[in-house]
Amino acid sequence: MPGTKSASSSQDAVDLKLDLGSPPESAKKLQNKDFSLLNGSPSELPSLEKTKGITAFQTLVHLVKGNMGTGILGLPLAVKNAGILMGPLSLLAMGFIACHCMHILVRCAQHFCHRLNRPFMDYADTVMHGLEASPSAWLRKHAHWGRHMVSFFLILTQLGFCCVYIVFLADNLKQVVEAINGTTNNCHYNETVILTPTLDSRLYMLAFLPVLVLLALIRNLRVLSVFSMLANLSMLLSLVIIAQYSVQEIPDSSQLPLIASWKTYSLFFGTAIFSFESIGVVLPLENKMKNTRRFPAILSLGMFIITALYIGIGVLGYMRFENDIKASITLNLPNCWLYQSVKLLYVAGILCTYTLQFYVPAEIIIPFAISQVSKRWALLLDLSIRFTMVCLTCILAILIPRLDLVISLVGSVSSSALALIIPPLLEIATYYSEGMSPLTIVKDSLISILGFMGFVAGTYQALDELIQPGHSVTFSNSTMLIQ
Repeated sequence: MPGTKSASSSQDAVDLKLDLGSPPESAKKLQNKDFSLLNGSPSELPSLEKTKGITAFQTLVHLVKGNMGTGILGLPLAVKNAGILMGPLSLLAMGFIACHCMHILVRCAQHFCHRLNRPFMDYADTVMHGLEASPSAWLRKHAHWGRHMVSFFLILTQLGFCCVYIVFLADNLKQVVEAINGTTNNCHYNETVILTPTLDSRLYMLAFLPVLVLLALIRNLRVLSVFSMLANLSMLLSLVIIAQYSVQEIPDSSQLPLIASWKTYSLFFGTAIFSFESIGVVLPLENKMKNTRRFPAILSLGMFIITALYIGIGVLGYMRFENDIKASITLNLPNCWLYQSVKLLYVAGILCTYTLQFYVPAEIIIPFAISQVSKRWALLLDLSIRFTMVCLTCILAILIPRLDLVISLVGSVSSSALALIIPPLLEIATYYSEGMSPLTIVKDSLISILGFMGFVAGTYQALDELIQPGHSVTFSNSTMLIQ
């Protein structure tokens, strides 16, 4: 998330945001834009040729930035759902597996770039060509479905992000408003603040709807890059303040369970894989680097930093607040203006990021829809679809107001498919005909099975929690008092 220091590196950072895709050739342009936008990294429709790439450090910064969203704020609750020992160990294992799957995707993309003599291969292209190279005649015949499948999961993931953002915005703003009369400048005075009930959380979501609609109407990627920078700066400052508070006055954690129930562990899986969802920015970043040979090392270093940060925030947050930890750690911060400003900063950052995440499904769906009508109806249809999609995310957020369950559900359903299930199967399809080690096949099969088990268990548990009596009216994210 942090911006670059010098003017030249700052320009390179903007260039990356505005130039992660492929040349503006309808469908090809669309696919590359889609994946470079994942997790808030917008791309431009670059008509300019790539004159110079980004440095290794800039690539590392953007890779780390691509993982910074609302997911990290839910990791303390995720650690609680797994246990104080099992949680960090599982995060470490998932970070390693996610990094390995990213390396698989890069290796397969490079393989097809060399074979087809193409400078760049996006996620959807790689999957399609992987199926075309498979030994199965049926898969080769239906290889184009690989592209459609990736696009489907990407739409699902990005709209899920948007739903999470709406719930997050409502919960945090609601708490700030309800505690405003008792908010002080003294952050060291440990006083219980009774929140003054105001509007229902669902009404806060509706209140954000007009703003979100206006943001979704922005189609200029240069404007979106400004929103991206504002979001990055506000989130970075918020995380620094959260970490600073979490390390203070950590109580005795010897009574915390080392391993939690397997039922809650499935919720942990969904939240954790939701947080690690940055596989879509990997190929655009590799394509933009000056020296692509250094990318595997940068990818490993970036994922190490990300995993260490996730473990640190997750463990510290759980140890600091123990069983009182909320779906977002921002909801546990004390009632003084410094920490209330953290919520407002993150609200501003997520509000800016909403339009970036929304851009991905919009640019997949709208061009296809417009191609079916005459040119005079194109603009009206474009605006209508954007309005409808924003309303859809708001409706879904209202129907599922529990932030922890929304994150777990999105992570289990779509993030696990993109990050864990597809890459290992892609490697088997790509290299099987050229000879593969049986050990590699077993390894890839186990990773995909793990991802599928997490998909099934996490989805089942999240849906089971949602349909429990009373959950439809219980807003577990909202705190009734702050210690």
